[in-house]
Amino acid sequence: MAEGKFVSYLRVSRDKQGKSGLGLEAQRAAVENYLNGGKWKVLAEYVEVESGKRNHRPKLTAALAHAKVSGAKVVFAKLDRLTRDVNLLRALAASNVDLVFCDLPSVPPGAMGRFLLTQMASVAELEVGLIGERTKAALAAAKARGVKLGNPNGARALRGEQIGNADAVAKIKANAAQRAADLKGIVDDIRGSGITTVRGIADEMHARGIRAPRGDVWHPTAVSRLLARLDGVTK
Repeated sequence: MAEGKFVSYLRVSRDKQGKSGLGLEAQRAAVENYLNGGKWKVLAEYVEVESGKRNHRPKLTAALAHAKVSGAKVVFAKLDRLTRDVNLLRALAASNVDLVFCDLPSVPPGAMGRFLLTQMASVAELEVGLIGERTKAALAAAKARGVKLGNPNGARALRGEQIGNADAVAKIKANAAQRAADLKGIVDDIRGSGITTVRGIADEMHARGIRAPRGDVWHPTAVSRLLARLDGVTK
């Protein structure tokens, strides 16, 4: 019996399917059947029109970000609707977002779901190993040329003695930039739906169950700061 918050991700491979709804209705029905009963809430539905062979998935990125910031699970109608790209599968396995597959109800979300994706992407292990070997070879060649490797501050930097106020501020800004990046797909989706005002975006973020940086309520000021970061404006 399903419980908790969910973000639904649906994918069709052709624009014709996306416009006609062909394939989407069956996927929605699968999600509804999986969630039948229990205490659950679907915060949002993200529909991707993209070939399974490609890894350009802005809607999937938005769905994962939405789940991450709202503490929800991402539910897929069918595992084969996800992707056939091994690198994307590995990224999903490392996303720390709980993934649910309606056609595999016996696989619980969490570690088991991510393990399944890892197994599906096992063919990428060889390439990862080769990259590691090439990196080691490049570092060895650089060292042979006299290039100094590692942190010039040595162990003192590892102990944190080089971290000052400027670095702390930089870390705060980096965290804010990362959160803005996590929310970009969601904000783009909201804007794409026709909601463009600061107040409207704030209300929609709250409706989708997305937590604000400070507290649970999105205030227009917080949305303005977020939009400024996304639009490349420093305030």
